[in-house]
Amino acid sequence: MTTLGAHIGDRSPGGVVPLQVSFHGVRGSTPCSCESNRRYGGNTACVSVDAPGIDPLILDIGTGLRFFGDQQPADGSFRGHALVTHLHWDHVQGLPFFVPIHVPGARLDIYGPAQDDGLTLADAFDEFMRPPYFPVGVADLAGDIVFHELAEGAHDIGGAEVQAANVPHIGATHGYRITVDGQSVVYISDHQQPLDGSHEIDPAVLDLCRGADLLIHDAQFTPDEFADKAHWGHCTVDYALAVAAAADVGCLALFHHDPSHDDAELDRLLSDAKASAVDLGVDEVIAAHEGLTIALSGHEAYLRAAG
Repeated sequence: MTTLGAHIGDRSPGGVVPLQVSFHGVRGSTPCSCESNRRYGGNTACVSVDAPGIDPLILDIGTGLRFFGDQQPADGSFRGHALVTHLHWDHVQGLPFFVPIHVPGARLDIYGPAQDDGLTLADAFDEFMRPPYFPVGVADLAGDIVFHELAEGAHDIGGAEVQAANVPHIGATHGYRITVDGQSVVYISDHQQPLDGSHEIDPAVLDLCRGADLLIHDAQFTPDEFADKAHWGHCTVDYALAVAAAADVGCLALFHHDPSHDDAELDRLLSDAKASAVDLGVDEVIAAHEGLTIALSGHEAYLRAAG
């Protein structure tokens, strides 16, 4: 079972180069940077996965994508793959601010679920990223952007094993499981809890999560908030814990924080979640924040803050 400990540098204590998961944007719904949420951050969803022998994998391309781009080559050599869960603004609006793709020769492959209305990913991006809504279109970016509709099931993307599964939300939505050298991270950014507030879990979601070393999961609402917003497509912290417990994951990272939850509120929610996790048998719970890296190696997870 995964445990969390101090990690300094780029190797685990055993000398193994780990699979590294880095958080660049952790908010849901809308960017909300301000002093009261400075520690957790205010950028929308973007997580990167790196390991030797694979191209960079990017989970969602919200406003946090700009900060991931600051760490990448801007000389036209960038190659990467973006796994987009769905097309809501907070998960795609970072694309035009991704500096590496403004250089000829760079390439970004973007994957996502086929849309219910038959609209292709390329057409969808062309619709919301064009004048008068935005000054440039996808075709105006100097690098190559290639779109792929991704079916459920297993895929080899950038040298990594990627499993895609449909997740209950509003509109076509995927969750992803990335496995490299036996280490696995599951990303479920938006997840509709049953409207009655129960902890019943979609079998496909449970299968996707089962036994993962790290589960990054929607944890947007408190129970009171969910009572008012049950139909908004998200879930409570308690539901995220229920998924983690049922799937026997090593570490749960609470994610997609509500923009109204400041640092103090997220600290409180994390403290409550840690207490609940003991009874549920979930070994580790953290609240994702910008600048956090989790390194998975040898069935252990080493946690560090970038800086």
